[in-house]
Amino acid sequence: MASRLKRLTTERSATIILFLLVFAMAARISVDADLWWHLRSGQYIAETGQLIYPDPFSHTFSDIVHWNHSAISDVLLYAIWRHSGFAGITVAAAIAATVGMSFLFATCRGSAYPRAFLIVLGAATAAVFWSPRPQMLSFVLASVLLWILRDLKYKGRDRLLWIAPLQLIWCNAHGGFIIGYLLVGVFVLGEVLNSKFGTSDSCLPLHAIRKLLLVSVASMPLLILNPLGIQVYSVPFSTISMPELSRYIQEWQSPDFSQSRAWGFVLLLALVLATMCWSKRKLDCTEWFLVCGSAAMGLLAARNLALFAIAAAPVASDHLDDILQDRGWVIPFRDREPVVRALVNLCLIISVSIGLAAHLCHLLSAETIGAGLRSALPVDAVEQLDSLELHGNMFNSYNWGGYLMFHAPEHPVFIDGRSDLYRSFLDEYYWIATARDGWQQALDRWRVGFAVIESNSGLAEALTSHPDWQTAYQDPLASIFLRRTPLTDG
Repeated sequence: MASRLKRLTTERSATIILFLLVFAMAARISVDADLWWHLRSGQYIAETGQLIYPDPFSHTFSDIVHWNHSAISDVLLYAIWRHSGFAGITVAAAIAATVGMSFLFATCRGSAYPRAFLIVLGAATAAVFWSPRPQMLSFVLASVLLWILRDLKYKGRDRLLWIAPLQLIWCNAHGGFIIGYLLVGVFVLGEVLNSKFGTSDSCLPLHAIRKLLLVSVASMPLLILNPLGIQVYSVPFSTISMPELSRYIQEWQSPDFSQSRAWGFVLLLALVLATMCWSKRKLDCTEWFLVCGSAAMGLLAARNLALFAIAAAPVASDHLDDILQDRGWVIPFRDREPVVRALVNLCLIISVSIGLAAHLCHLLSAETIGAGLRSALPVDAVEQLDSLELHGNMFNSYNWGGYLMFHAPEHPVFIDGRSDLYRSFLDEYYWIATARDGWQQALDRWRVGFAVIESNSGLAEALTSHPDWQTAYQDPLASIFLRRTPLTDG
């Protein structure tokens, strides 16, 4: 027992505490509106057995097939929800974030202490992205793939045959599987240039580059083993080609650097560039492509900040370790500790674990979950729908469409977070939601009889003063408006 206790060194204890804290950071009440349409989709698939189906959730796009690239993930999310509710969803997202960061920690090099610092900084950057959605699987799988590639480059460990099954899982889980091929492409191009110009201290041999390219190309035909079939190849390009995304959807817009959640990106970018310039390591094309490419993607769309964290933290660890080694500022690794110090380490771990348990007990209580959801979602308004006499179709806030799909499925939505389904229809929605000229005619055209919208929206102000509409329910967040005279057929 004492011999085992002595192995609980300060470095190992710091690593354990690091991931307890990462889990605590990732465990939070998510008010991500898209979670709910994923749950509704997973519920529908589980109940009907149909993976591809004409849309049954909206009245505006009914009977149009939505090519859902995350159907398998939706079923998984719904299964978690069904067995453990919102608490289970919260814990599952925190586990996914922690697993992704653990692979990132394994990918970084050097002493555990600077690696832990970089993981904290990387988590602060990526946390903007963390929510219980299929994209969390993209985060985990991107971390695993980068670990495979860097282990090959720096340690010579060949796990390239993992790439094909990894990409097959990825393409069935989320449309972000294109990220995997981008990472491979960067490695192939960077290592070819490193080999040609001798610009790296650790360069892949040509036979390894050829195998990496061959395995990746060979994995592409496997992607057809997917509910979408051949359609899966067009999913990433169909999504990123939508101009409406950057026009209306916040996560597809550039980060707002006036908000603190973007500061992790700024600090990590500054650190990785500073260490790359300061260290004596040779210029590595692969590293520069990873950092500059992912930084550019992060600057274009906030949802890519997590990809930057995955790409930049290991590169920063390489150069930071080189700087510390050059100056002799490295704490030697100890495989054993005196019993007293090991006991102190154990007490610290237990204390942090108790704190984490208390945090989870508070976080996952019904009161905390309810308060968190009510802060951003029309929980109380939706509960009032059954008590109202409703006629006609519904108009709803874009951000609340998914919640209404799941919690009021008897009322088909006007729009929801499936932007790849609605595409240019987003323009019409925002025209109505901001009460621009012609909004009344648009509501008439869509036979809208009631609206569930934000109380402070432009449309809410217009409906409040319009003689044909009345306020049926209102709280500081949400309002329900009814037509005074229901629309007649025809």
